[in-house]
Amino acid sequence: MIAFPDTSFLCAIYRRQDNSPAAAAHFKAMKEALHVSTLLLYEFRQSVRFQVWLNARDKTRGYPQADGDQALADLQTDLDTGAVVLVAAEWPDVHSRAETLSRQHTTAGGHRSLDVLHVATALHLEVEEFLTFDANQRKLAAAAGLKVKP
Repeated sequence: MIAFPDTSFLCAIYRRQDNSPAAAAHFKAMKEALHVSTLLLYEFRQSVRFQVWLNARDKTRGYPQADGDQALADLQTDLDTGAVVLVAAEWPDVHSRAETLSRQHTTAGGHRSLDVLHVATALHLEVEEFLTFDANQRKLAAAAGLKVKP
């Protein structure tokens, strides 16, 4: 496995954002499929559904149902075709690594739970690259010894 993304990278692929061109270029240049965990898929899907909920209540926030449906459908297509591959994680090991990362970095860096879990998952999977556009998560991943892209 070469790379593991966080939710910011998936969002940039499946929902048009400022970082989308960089995410698309990196994704296209990858020599193997993008590897994801069940936790990452859950967080991405939940985020999309939450944005749709926000938009239904206030049209200036989130995005419309059709956009959310398209993002989820595009992700599912990539899963079905093998462009994105679900990898198994041994969650007790991930949680142990997350606890260590939290203890070492959160009080100084202010890292969120899911961000710590994604970095811990990348460490558990022994990936070569961690893909993120989140500045604080970049710092945590780099401090944990991961090469951070794009």
